[in-house]
Amino acid sequence: MVIALSSEHEPIRPCGDRLRTHFLTRGDAGPVGRWFRVDEATNLAWVQAITRGAGYPTARFKDQIAIGFVKPISGAYIALTFAPDLSDRAREARIPTVAAWFVTNDGVHPVAVDIEPDQLGVARLHPKWPVDILQQKNVTVVGTGSIGSAAAHALALSGVGTLNLVDPDRLLSHNLVRHTSSPRHVGKKKVDALKIEIEALRPDTRVVPYPINAITAANRMRELLQSTDIVLCASDGVASRRTTGHLARRAGKVAVLACVLEDGALGEILRLRPWPDHGCLTCRRDELRERGSIDPEPALNLPYGEGTQHRPMTAVGSDLQLVGQHAAKATVATLLEAAGIPDQRLPGEHMLLALRPTPDWPTPFDLRRASEIRWLPATPPKPGCPTCEQT
Repeated sequence: MVIALSSEHEPIRPCGDRLRTHFLTRGDAGPVGRWFRVDEATNLAWVQAITRGAGYPTARFKDQIAIGFVKPISGAYIALTFAPDLSDRAREARIPTVAAWFVTNDGVHPVAVDIEPDQLGVARLHPKWPVDILQQKNVTVVGTGSIGSAAAHALALSGVGTLNLVDPDRLLSHNLVRHTSSPRHVGKKKVDALKIEIEALRPDTRVVPYPINAITAANRMRELLQSTDIVLCASDGVASRRTTGHLARRAGKVAVLACVLEDGALGEILRLRPWPDHGCLTCRRDELRERGSIDPEPALNLPYGEGTQHRPMTAVGSDLQLVGQHAAKATVATLLEAAGIPDQRLPGEHMLLALRPTPDWPTPFDLRRASEIRWLPATPPKPGCPTCEQT
């Protein structure tokens, strides 16, 4: 790591401290290297040498250095060759401006070099990804267990600017087998653990923890939803899912609900839009029953792995995280579709994902092969629904 440099007899100048988290900052500092200004042929030779995994004689390297070459008196040193005047052809060929060499008396060998870019973080995805739009978005995640924590990480990775995390529970040892958080956070509130981890990994995302219950703190949820663009609910309880969907619809916000069904055999994502022709969660389930299917909601009240001995939780952590990532994608796609980005339209409003397929389940839950995905349309509200009919 270069932390300071000088040119000839000029004073030593620091290179800045943007890499304070790099592991090399814990090493000893000292004048251990040289830098030389060269033409593009020298750095082309570096490309050729590192491609072959071989070096070449020190005498040849010396001939390429116009001024200032220093012969290794004992041992070796690192040399940087700086070629600021690359031709357009050289740039197109991806010849680097800076190359690194390990210089000994017997020969020089190319060394991999990593240069910190001027622009860091999610901004580097621009203009290929609508970073400017997502950085302005505020997403509330209700439930930060295995699915919710994965969804929160994926939302931050997509570039969402603010995440509100709602969950009253603490991270316990038995959660670790499926949760994204590490053992060092056991005992902390899940929302606090995720704030530490996400902001360390994705500093472009601001995380605001709310260690509250979405049901008993419904008034605080109503206030929070006023500044929220969209809600992602990954809670595994029937009451919290229905409450979140109700509050979101009354606030005029889209809610994306994510869970697993049949003890982890299926992943499900529902997008609930507050539109007159789109029913709420209860209306959707009623429609399924009327069509001869089933309402899988009651089984969600059992915590993971606490079903009967014949129906244990079958989803592993990667399955649950896959559901969380799909939920995050649905959330981001909804935000971007509303912003007028057409390539982020989803094929439906209700997604089913086969994790451990159960073909004997009634339609539409009868997926037959792992990773099979089925999309379904929205269904209209039921007459008299207290959520869908505004009073």
